[in-house]
Amino acid sequence: MALTADPRQTSGPTRAGRREWTALGVLMLPLLLVSMDVSVLYFAIPSIAADLRPGAVQQLWILDMYGFVLAGLLVTMGALGDRVGRRRLLLSGAALFGAASVAAAYAHSPGALIGARALLGVAGACLMPSTLALIRTLFQDPAQRARAVTLWTTVMAAGISLGPVVSGALLEHFWWGSVFLINLPAMVLLLVLAPPLLAESKGAGGPGRFDLVSAGLSLGALLPVVYGIKELAKDGWDPLPGLGIAVGLLLGLVFVRRQARLDHPMVDLRLVRSPAYGGSLVVNLLAMAATVGFAVFLTQYLQSVLGQSPLEAALWSLVPAGGVMVAAPVAAALAQRVDRAHVMAGGFLLAAAGFGWLATVDRATPFWAVLVAGAVYASGLVSAMTLANELALGAAPPERAGAAAAVLESGSELGGALGMALLGAVGAAVYTSAMPAAAPAAARETLGGALGSAPDVVEAARSAFVEAMSGAALGAASLMVLAAVVSLTVVRRSGPAGR
Repeated sequence: MALTADPRQTSGPTRAGRREWTALGVLMLPLLLVSMDVSVLYFAIPSIAADLRPGAVQQLWILDMYGFVLAGLLVTMGALGDRVGRRRLLLSGAALFGAASVAAAYAHSPGALIGARALLGVAGACLMPSTLALIRTLFQDPAQRARAVTLWTTVMAAGISLGPVVSGALLEHFWWGSVFLINLPAMVLLLVLAPPLLAESKGAGGPGRFDLVSAGLSLGALLPVVYGIKELAKDGWDPLPGLGIAVGLLLGLVFVRRQARLDHPMVDLRLVRSPAYGGSLVVNLLAMAATVGFAVFLTQYLQSVLGQSPLEAALWSLVPAGGVMVAAPVAAALAQRVDRAHVMAGGFLLAAAGFGWLATVDRATPFWAVLVAGAVYASGLVSAMTLANELALGAAPPERAGAAAAVLESGSELGGALGMALLGAVGAAVYTSAMPAAAPAAARETLGGALGSAPDVVEAARSAFVEAMSGAALGAASLMVLAAVVSLTVVRRSGPAGR
């Protein structure tokens, strides 16, 4: 039976108590692990390569398979949870995530590891929309739900940042499989604690039979688009990724047309067209584009320009999270008193200011200034994203909470891929133009290609890369200004629901 307010009560939404807040803590376990698994292999891949000896293509699939499958199945699993029950899907995902983690840890061939990473992606797609949808049913009071979504967004962002740190710390003492086995205690705890704390929650009356054709179209649309964008971001224009994007967009159009004709669609197009949900979806996509697209540059700056070790760079990258821990709750509280759209726009403009500050960085800029600028943009960005997530979740009817959460998270995955492509292209153009024409061809393409060259070429490459990072920061600032405009024009039209 779903946790819903008693319709006989007229005093307002039921307020959550200790049981619901404890349940929220349990829901944070899978969220933290699923988000960590996006980045946990960054440090482990050299050890995996030495042990399993994958080819170049296999190594790329080991890294990317999890994210591709996760992105492709989010909408399908969100809609499935609305039909079969979100708690049931959560527990099934936890069991599969644990089993796939063991399979990945003890994989004896590149193919086995790629297959285990694919299963982890399936499990992650079961877990992520279920956690956000269950928050929708656990917390019916808007103020409490805002605090819960603030925690959800913070934990998700923290997980992505913690992945490399945890990976580096484990690899100091254990073999590469330990980065997967770290998942097991959390999943076992979830399987034990979730049944007594979480009531089953699904669409009232049953939202129709599950549409396998729509599920296939959703996967066929998202997977090639995300794959194509990421490949173009890494290697530049190539016909195959371009064809993948075109096929994905075509299948996406077929998917949308099918949803418009169905009595019980997987994705409610009326909800997507609403200012509260649709506007939040757009600004969330823009926010993830800026976050993921710029993170690539910041990571290289710390390691290849400042000379930090991977673990040292990962630890320093956690410093801006301190600002987020303060800013996100303040923004949530302010949104209870001021028009939410204005608070969101203010957060995005603060993020734009932080990126603008980073655009002024040069080789002489002190490290503390880079960290402070990072804290500024992270604080504004995560605060605004938290409000957007909560607004979108509140706009969705409870019986479609799973699908609504899944579409929101799919937009985030697509935004991350777009950010890598757009900001990567900007940075590459600036880097190439800033490098001396006499430098070796490899050095003119990437900073990594210059690191083995003569000292003067390396210094020129580092200076060119800092200029490229400035260009990417300006691009990210522009995305944030655009998100602020969308907040003030589209989201603000949502009226009382957006407050």
